[in-house]
Amino acid sequence: MPYGNRTLSEVTCNHRLICAWLSPRGSGGEMAAMREERNIQGRTLTLSVIIPCYNEMATLQRCIADVMGIASDNLSIEIIVIDDCSTDNSLSIANSLAAKHQEIRVLRHAKNMGKGAAIRTGISDASGDFIAIQDADLEYDPQDLLRLIRPLAHGKADVVIGSRFLSSGEHRVLYFWHSLGNKLITLLSNMLTDLNLTDIECCYKVFHRDVFKDIAIEENRFGFEPEIIAKISNKRLRTYEMSVSYDGRTYAEGKKITWKDGLRAIYCILHYNLPYCPLYIQFVAYSFVGLAAALVNLGIFMVLYYSGEAIQFAAPIAFIVAAAANYLLSILFVFRHKAKWGSIWEIIIYCVVVLIGAALDLLITKSAVNLGSPAVIAKIIATALVLTLNFLGRRYLVFPQTGRGDWQERKPRGWIQRP
Repeated sequence: MPYGNRTLSEVTCNHRLICAWLSPRGSGGEMAAMREERNIQGRTLTLSVIIPCYNEMATLQRCIADVMGIASDNLSIEIIVIDDCSTDNSLSIANSLAAKHQEIRVLRHAKNMGKGAAIRTGISDASGDFIAIQDADLEYDPQDLLRLIRPLAHGKADVVIGSRFLSSGEHRVLYFWHSLGNKLITLLSNMLTDLNLTDIECCYKVFHRDVFKDIAIEENRFGFEPEIIAKISNKRLRTYEMSVSYDGRTYAEGKKITWKDGLRAIYCILHYNLPYCPLYIQFVAYSFVGLAAALVNLGIFMVLYYSGEAIQFAAPIAFIVAAAANYLLSILFVFRHKAKWGSIWEIIIYCVVVLIGAALDLLITKSAVNLGSPAVIAKIIATALVLTLNFLGRRYLVFPQTGRGDWQERKPRGWIQRP
């Protein structure tokens, strides 16, 4: 039976690859390593492969065949294709293959929702020991999955992330500015996650099933990539990175990611990481939030003051408006994502913090003006001094948040996490 450009004999010969994946490494303690390998070979592991698909009729059949081709006596494959409301023949191709192969299941979105939404749908239906993500466009070679699942099967990792920038295999050379943007996004992510990854946007991410199902995915499009890295770090999961080959495609060949997704990636890095970052990183981020609010504060104050309003009226009004802007920016980036008031006391605490800040802001501003300082300078001084109080009040009273804690312990070689 043909599988795209591959024959069934070519598919079944991959048993040698899975044996190589399970073979011991190194000369020291070789007999013990062989016993550990036999413990792993004692049962068949199952890899669930989620394939998000949107208008990929040109490559979908071959992609599925290549994924099926990594199956062996030691590794069974479960394929979950999520058709994201394709407008070409992708869905009919997937359904035709599913009718012939019981290991393939097809799910469909009634409207186009994006890669993250497709993965979220696929996770709920996955039942394997491990879960991998495979793009349908054949930029990534499923043979690499055999290497990526090795640290998982040996109990050393909770998640293994592929990298196109580590040296391995063949790589099609394309788009310098894309690669530079990717590296800058990865650098920003690493600064906030405390991970030293090289390629957070790589498609290949393989998880223990229970670990992946325990992560709530919120992003619908390509923001999934920085979101999942942030949540891996927040949970302090045992993370490994391994090289993968890459056969990139051009926009004429169907590439979909754009500069807008790059901006969304930056937002997601800040949004999902900052609430769990150390205090000094949060303070730096809050300084930018505070600066934006301070500009609002200063602008409104100057408009009111030079319109003839008294300081005791202009300063509190400007401060309250700026506090609202500060609050909205804080819940978007620095402290927590949504305003979910737990009780009336939380509202009271927030209002008290704001009123104390407003009172100090007014006191400092009036005192500086009475001492002969220009109104603009007085307001700048007051804003700068109140900034630290605002940060501490919001961080410890209004938005208390538990940090990430320690990294999880690496378990002994040969251990397999059971469902």
